Order: sequence, then C-alpha cells, then structure tokens
Amino acid sequence: MHDKQLFGTATVGTKGQVVIPADARDALGIESGDRLYVVGSVEKKWVGFIKEEQFRELLNHLTDNIEQYKDLLKK
Repeated sequence: MHDKQLFGTATVGTKGQVVIPADARDALGIESGDRLYVVGSVEKKWVGFIKEEQFRELLNHLTDNIEQYKDLLKK
C-alpha cells in the first residue's frame, strides 16, 4: 500500500456527521469507538482527522524533544 492514498469521498449529513469509507478505516486501523481529533485550516479550507493515539504520540514527541529544539535555536 502507498503511504498516501485517496480513499474515496464522504458526504456530510444533516447533523454534520461524516462516514469514513470502509477502505480508509481498514487501512488506517480506525474502529468503532475510536476518538478522532478534527484538524484543519480555515484559511486553506481543509479538514482532516487524526487518531487520538497518534495525536498523543505527536504531542509526546514534541514535548520530549523541546529542550533539543531550544538548544538548536540558541546555536
């Protein structure tokens, strides 16, 4: 499987709900009950989802390495 892939389309329902295509759920390991964070850009007009586990990993990576980033900025 390719790293980036178009999984099809989703339609926003009257209550604002979006059904993620089954191929995307399968490929990305998204299961019923998973928490997804909604991210996007108002300026660029895009929206996406990130699984809670990946979001936590991203935050942990950023906070664990913040001292290294500070040291790089001082140089």
